[in-house]
Amino acid sequence: MALSSGEASRFADLLKQHEDAIVASWTDAVAAQMSGRLSRAELHRQTLELQKGFQSALAADVRELTDDAAAELRAQLSELSGNRARQGFTATETAISVFALKEAALGVIEAGEGTDASILRDYVAFSAFVDRAALFTFDTYTRAREELIADQAEQLLELSTPVVKLWEGVVAVPLVGTLDSARAQVVMERLLQTLVDTGSPYAIIDITGVPAVDTQVAQHILKTVVAARLMGADCIISGIRPQIAQTIVALGIEFGDIATKSSLADALRHVLRKTGDKVAQKPVRRED
Repeated sequence: MALSSGEASRFADLLKQHEDAIVASWTDAVAAQMSGRLSRAELHRQTLELQKGFQSALAADVRELTDDAAAELRAQLSELSGNRARQGFTATETAISVFALKEAALGVIEAGEGTDASILRDYVAFSAFVDRAALFTFDTYTRAREELIADQAEQLLELSTPVVKLWEGVVAVPLVGTLDSARAQVVMERLLQTLVDTGSPYAIIDITGVPAVDTQVAQHILKTVVAARLMGADCIISGIRPQIAQTIVALGIEFGDIATKSSLADALRHVLRKTGDKVAQKPVRRED
């Protein structure tokens, strides 16, 4: 139900003439749902901006939220949704910040103009407009929340796949948890970039923290090894526990000429022997 030109104009005047009363009532309704997580001053500022946004849109003869003249109001609603999503508010709390305008406007109407049939018809049309604005806010909040979750998941993925320099010319990728396709891609990209940055000829892929190795996990590891070899680096796989060794044999997985070791320490010693380096031993203090 779209607003008529007259309805939009009348409610623009209502919002302007009773700005203080509407903003105060609106702020009270929103504050009751926020449980003190936002200060009243901040809520009052946000509500006042939204009130001016609705008033300006209606004064410009906006009848639907999708009208070009409603672009500024949509921008305000989008900003509100994004901020609430980042601050951890729920979608319901965000939508109520818009829905509460209806109650505030109705309170002003009942106090000053009564509730005759023409005013009620205007209010019904205005209420439907506010409902569409609240639904727009809800949808925008959902998209913002999904983007936030996706960004956090990507950050956690990167944090869970560190590439560390163990020795000059030796880097390691300690894997912990399940290795799926998305994580395997991150591992490969980070490892290859580190090989380029450090010029390391050796890389150790440690799977001590991988609970189980199936065909898919093995394929991901082999692809990473092949990619590293194309960059001129040899890979050693460490952390081959007895259970994992039995699983690999049972699955018929072939690692070919890839060096495998039972522990990260064994893998590092293997690399140091190949490079001719010696691990310095900590001197023993002698008791006088």
